[in-house]
Amino acid sequence: MTIPDIIIAIDGYSSTGKSSFAKLIAHEFSFMYLDSGALYRAITYLTVNEGLIDKDGQIDSVNLKKRLEVSDIHFSYSPLGSKTFIGETCIEDKIRTLSVSDYVSPVAALPFVRDYVDGRLKEFGKKRRIVMDGRDIGTTVFPDAEIKIFMTADPEIRAQRRFDELVSKGSNPIFDDVMNNLRERDYIDSHRETSPLVKADDAFILDNSDMSVREELFWLKGLIQGKLDILQ
Repeated sequence: MTIPDIIIAIDGYSSTGKSSFAKLIAHEFSFMYLDSGALYRAITYLTVNEGLIDKDGQIDSVNLKKRLEVSDIHFSYSPLGSKTFIGETCIEDKIRTLSVSDYVSPVAALPFVRDYVDGRLKEFGKKRRIVMDGRDIGTTVFPDAEIKIFMTADPEIRAQRRFDELVSKGSNPIFDDVMNNLRERDYIDSHRETSPLVKADDAFILDNSDMSVREELFWLKGLIQGKLDILQ
């Protein structure tokens, strides 16, 4: 199936497999994949690594803003996918840890952080033919995206997916900690003042509680054919 140069925006809750789905779409249709979550995680890693958040979760916003202005956070692309860097240092594995996950939502809720990330993403979007996942892609970053998807799944299933991911990377998580982190992120993401996580009015809901990524892809192809009047 040949798809025109469009933007596919994928929003939804954490651990719904947004990134895996978006990467599959990019591979299937030769789109560029942009991981907005990696940018937020990179900023959170920067915040934690440089001691800009205290034990009570209070963020030193003034110094974080100054640090962000001079930090070179970027992606490196290859046939195997993208990796996240700060300067010449690859931080791809470091930004996926639970210690970073614990603080992603409060850091991402800061207006100047969202402005920074949105600006970077919109620059990428000028090239079109991209697929991007996040929490406000279809509502704030690309409100004119031709295809918008809002992903959800049962909380217990999402927590198990995140738990299994951490175990596969060598961590030794406690399931209840993972579940509590997920619930906290859901609440913060949905209640933050700036660009809260909400379904765009014209987004299609994809509940993948009992779906494989291949089944998700089949669902998407049907959606695109119907939305864009593509016959084959």
